[in-house]
This record gives sequence, structure tokens and C-alpha cells, in this order.
Amino acid sequence: MTKKQRALEVIERLKKEYPDAGCTLDYDQAWKLLVSVRLAAQCTDARVNVVVEGLYEKYPDVNALADADVNDIEEIVRPCGLGKSKARDISACMKMIRDEYDGKVPDDFDALLKLPGVGRKSANLIMGDVFGKPAIVTDTHCIRLVNRIGLVDGIKEPKKVEMALWKIIPPEEGSDFCHRLVYHGRDVCTARTRPYCDKCCLADICKKVGV
Repeated sequence: MTKKQRALEVIERLKKEYPDAGCTLDYDQAWKLLVSVRLAAQCTDARVNVVVEGLYEKYPDVNALADADVNDIEEIVRPCGLGKSKARDISACMKMIRDEYDGKVPDDFDALLKLPGVGRKSANLIMGDVFGKPAIVTDTHCIRLVNRIGLVDGIKEPKKVEMALWKIIPPEEGSDFCHRLVYHGRDVCTARTRPYCDKCCLADICKKVGV
């Protein structure tokens, strides 16, 4: 089985296992997803979803958050960890969106990368979930699982994993595929304990069962 054949089979099986899988960060506007994904670094999505409620209650739009004192933002987002740097990035990002993009999140990948605190993972998430464009989000679940399954071989650097997956994942499948990897990584192919290979829908095609 080639990597591309394995990838297509994995995609189909995960679709059946997690038909409704989507982003686990709560948002209803593009700028809110940008904020949440920045806060999610080294923090759980569940905690981020709670913290942003207070943030958006006080600062309900891009302009309000752009005008907010960075120290006030830090006070609210501190439970997510790395409060100082996250608050600084969020403030600078909202200012740039307000001043250079008329308050709207750009739908161009390179433009997204220019926003403070936005890397390839965040930019891909926005491109896929907000704008419905091809995207591959190489978070920790994705990197761990695609190596275990055998879609990539010992590649751990996010950008290199992303580039390798672009070669074997149909563009229209990338975003949902990565969301399903998150669900599968949390429920079955876990990181902190040995993966639950006995209940894995991919066990018979996985290259590293039990690793």
C-alpha cells in the first residue's frame, strides 16, 4: 500500500468514525478564531472556550479589542498560560486587522502569516474553517498520528509534515481530515498512555500498532 493509498483509506475510515468532527474551539466570527487559536498554544481548547467568554463580554469586536489595554487583556487570558505574550500578540493582531484590513480577517494565506502571533498552523485553520479553502493543520495530534500510521516517516517539524501531507491528501479533504485526527488522537491514539489499538478503526493498516 502506498502512502497515498493509505491516506485515502484513513480518510474514509475516519469519516465513518467521526462524521461530524469539526473545530473544537468555539467561535462565530473569523477574528474570534484567531484569538482562540493563539490562546490554545499549550492550553486545552476547553479552557480557551471558557476564558474567551469573559474576553468577548468586555471586548465584543475587533475595534474594542484593538483599543484595549494589553495589561487588561493579559489579566483575562492568564488562565490559558503565557498570558503576557498571548495578550501582546492578540492586541497587535487586532490593531493590524483594524488598521490594515478594515476590520476584516484576510482570506489570503500569506497575509495571515503577517499577523502577529499567527503561524502556519493558525493560518491553515483560518483558511480551512472560515474560508473553506484547502488547508492542513499540523498540530501535535496530526504530527503524532501521521507518523504512527505511516503517512510520513519520522518527520516531526510541523511545516515539513504539512508539505509531506499536501502530496498525499486531496486538497478538499485536508481540513476535515486534520480535525478528525484531533478527535482520534484524544479518544484512541493517545499520547500520554499507550494507544488503544484494540478499538482503533485503523489498526489493520497502521504501521506502528501499539507504539
